[in-house]
Amino acid sequence: MPQKVKKKGKERKQPFCDKLVGLFEKYPAVFIVTCSNIGSHHMQKIKKALRDKCIIVKGKNTLIRKTLKNKEKENPKWSAITPYIKGNIALVFADGDLSEIKKLLLDNRVYKLAKIGIIAPQDVTIEKGPTGLEPTKTSFLQTLGIASKINRGQIDILQDVTLIRAGTKVGNSQAVLLQMLNRKPFSYGLACNYYYEDGKIYSSKLIDISLAEVMQRFRAGISTIAAISLEIEVPTIASVPHSLINAYKNLLAISIESDYVFDQARAIKEAIENPEAFVQVQEVDEPVKVDEPVDEPEEIPEETKKKDSSDEGVGGFFGMDDSN
Repeated sequence: MPQKVKKKGKERKQPFCDKLVGLFEKYPAVFIVTCSNIGSHHMQKIKKALRDKCIIVKGKNTLIRKTLKNKEKENPKWSAITPYIKGNIALVFADGDLSEIKKLLLDNRVYKLAKIGIIAPQDVTIEKGPTGLEPTKTSFLQTLGIASKINRGQIDILQDVTLIRAGTKVGNSQAVLLQMLNRKPFSYGLACNYYYEDGKIYSSKLIDISLAEVMQRFRAGISTIAAISLEIEVPTIASVPHSLINAYKNLLAISIESDYVFDQARAIKEAIENPEAFVQVQEVDEPVKVDEPVDEPEEIPEETKKKDSSDEGVGGFFGMDDSN
């Protein structure tokens, strides 16, 4: 059988380098994400969920940096991303709504048990109430300084307890207790720190800023510039409208206190001197009472009168006269 010829290291790495260069040329934005505590199965699950949205590339940092350095003359903008290629990271090439892609990256997380010796990414708190543990575990809880009591054949914790602080190592007793409680306190997934676009690196927090927030900060910045300009008496585009309004107020005050009148102050000056002329009194007329027509009684025909008069003598029951 013919022996397989082993490819040299450069030949094996070349396809990856070509793929990386092609992705940089095709996609305008690149997320730099951290992949700490993510296994291969979890990574494959994330790639499958984001298959139609973006492309995730994970490789050796030295090879990625070397590829970018070799293309530095042709694409000098790519050099901005090189200092951030360190640690357990991956590159996510995206084209579209970056906020939506970031949300998808962060949503694909898994919960795991607290292993001994790992650094806790967040606080772990055990809430008060029933634990389902047998009464024989009371001494174990006392060792951890957790107040408890036995209630209906199980252990109840009397108050909320912060078992692990964020940034500290998980101890043996803490890991065992969380395992007995069947708690998976830590969730792991991709963490978006930075993203690259058009030769510059930005914090991923900028993606979450809405247009309304941008306009609010823009207005606040203009107000600050206008205030500084007015204070130091240096005119700027932001302060000129305020200066004109203040000048108009000063001229209006002079016009009101003196006999000097100009067109823009005439109406206000006249309103102050003769306010009654500008008050509109609306007179409400009393409603005219209209006599309602009175219906005249209709004339009764003679035959009806005779008939009614003939019936006047009928009274009582069964057509008998009252006299009877």
